Amino acid sequence: MIFDWIKTQPTLHIETLNTDLDHIHMQIEIPPNILEASVVQRIKWVTSIKLKKKFGFINKLYLKRQSVWSVGYFSSTIGLNEEEIRRYIKYQGRKDLPRQVKLGFS
Repeated sequence: MIFDWIKTQPTLHIETLNTDLDHIHMQIEIPPNILEASVVQRIKWVTSIKLKKKFGFINKLYLKRQSVWSVGYFSSTIGLNEEEIRRYIKYQGRKDLPRQVKLGFS
């Protein structure tokens, strides 16, 4: 759904995307001349329409609302920790595997 719309936007690039039970995490490259709020609004609008068409019961659940998405969103810029953020998005919703930590002494 999101990818269909993104293909029509040559200046936008989804770097990483993953879903959880009730939300998504997305790393998207947006050029400075486009407002991020307008990109998020359009993604929510497009996916809401497609979800309603694919799953008819959604229309009954959201009678008074135009969108199936919540109003807000979180956004942040990426600096030196881009790889760490990609890893976080990739493993979103999975349980952390137990790991052994080396403390550097002993």
